[in-house]
Amino acid sequence: MTDVTFRSDMTVDLIKHAAEDTDVTFAARVSTLGGEVRFNEATERDAGLINYLMRDRHGSPFEHTSMTFYIEAPIFVAREFFRHRVGFSYNEESGRYKELEPNFYLPADGRPLRQVGKPGAYSYELGTYKQFMTVSGDLRRVSSEAYGAYKRLLDLEVAREVARMVLPVNIYTSFYATCNARSLMNFLSLRTKRDNAKVPSFPQLEIQMVADQMEEHFRALMPLTAAAFDKNGRVAP
Repeated sequence: MTDVTFRSDMTVDLIKHAAEDTDVTFAARVSTLGGEVRFNEATERDAGLINYLMRDRHGSPFEHTSMTFYIEAPIFVAREFFRHRVGFSYNEESGRYKELEPNFYLPADGRPLRQVGKPGAYSYELGTYKQFMTVSGDLRRVSSEAYGAYKRLLDLEVAREVARMVLPVNIYTSFYATCNARSLMNFLSLRTKRDNAKVPSFPQLEIQMVADQMEEHFRALMPLTAAAFDKNGRVAP
């Protein structure tokens, strides 16, 4: 029997990038300077220009950037992620072409379990000890049984694309996601929950865990752009 691993984390690695604050100002100034525009280090003047572009929603200069992330997350998170199509490119590991690893997501202690209220007007509460133990126990049991069935089918030389049908959506997948700063800010506006957001967002905890790590990389690469994003209510330009 293959040992099954349970995790409660998400992996988000920045693989490569061409993304700096000056990429934004370089693109913006060509509209008024044409060929006279020059690429220089970011200055206080650049911060003012970036804030203006963000405030008045002149979005195209933010598209002249690129960030590629490697992400490991449960399949149910990846399926939410792939709903973001404009400005994103994806490649995911394939259960048709490789044997999937026995890694499964298990909610950590303190993950809210109870949905209280009606659709469109609900909140989440922690839940009881019994609820947590039941969720944890059932996920461990079902995931282990499902992976055991998956391996039995593979041992019988059933095609991987058929054998994978027995696996639950809490199994981990991995994928590359490439985006520009404008598309990333749109993603962050929807998949993070912040008190200073002009438009409230109510993301599922697990995709927010991914978004929070992506935002950390974004802030390190483009601090002026990230600051303007915050200052203007986290509305993507």
